[in-house]
Amino acid sequence: MKITVIYGTGRKGKSSTYHIAQQFIEELSEGDSVAEFFLPQAMPNFCRGCWQCFTDYTKCPDYDHLKPMIEAMEASDLIIMTAPVYVYHVPGQVKAFLDHFAYRWMPHQPSAAMFHKQALLISTAAGAGTKSTLKDLKDSMEYWGVARTYTYGKNVRAADFDGVSQKIREEIHRDVKRLSPKIKARAFGITPTWKVKGLFYVMRAMQKKFGFNEADVAYWKAQGWLGQVRPWK
Repeated sequence: MKITVIYGTGRKGKSSTYHIAQQFIEELSEGDSVAEFFLPQAMPNFCRGCWQCFTDYTKCPDYDHLKPMIEAMEASDLIIMTAPVYVYHVPGQVKAFLDHFAYRWMPHQPSAAMFHKQALLISTAAGAGTKSTLKDLKDSMEYWGVARTYTYGKNVRAADFDGVSQKIREEIHRDVKRLSPKIKARAFGITPTWKVKGLFYVMRAMQKKFGFNEADVAYWKAQGWLGQVRPWK
C-alpha cells in the first residue's frame, strides 16, 4: 500500500503522533513507498487569500511547496495525517496547510483521485481535545472527497512519547493491530461512504442550479460530473 504522511509538526523522537504513525506504517506499507512531509517545513507559509487557486491552482504563490505533496497524495492509496492537540484544535501549521486546499473542497474542484483513497487521521493529547482536532482534519478529508476516513485519537497523559506509560503504549499497540486490518481490507476497489457521495450530489446540484464560480462549473463539466460520470466509478 502506497502511503503519504503529512506530519503536523517537525518533531520525531519525542512526538507521540509520530511514533503512532510509524506503527501504522509498519503494519500497512507492506514494502511499498512511503512519502513523508513535515509541517511547517513542507509548507511554511499561510494562505494569502488571493483566490488564484480557484481559477488555476498552479498559480498559487506557494505552488512550489504544494506540488510535491499533491503529487505524492494522488499517487498514494492511503493518506496519513497527524496532529497533536494545540488548544483543542490542530496546530496552526496544519490549518495553514489545509487552507491551501480550499479549492479542492467539494463545492469547488475536488480531485477525482481522492474518491479512490483512504485517510487515517491521528491525534494525541496530554489531556483532552483529540475529538475536536480530529474533526478539523476529517472535515477536509470528506470535503476533498476521500472515500473512507479513519480517526485515531489517544490521550497519552504525557508531554512527549518518552513519558508515555507502558500501559498506554501497549494500548496503542493493540489499537494499531486492531485498526490496520480494516484499512487493509478496503485498500482496493474502494467506494466512498454515503456521506461523501451525498456531499457530491448536493454540490453537483448546486453547480447545475447556481454556478457561483465559472471556473468551478467549467471544471465539473470537464470531468463529466454534471452528466453521467461519477468520480468513484
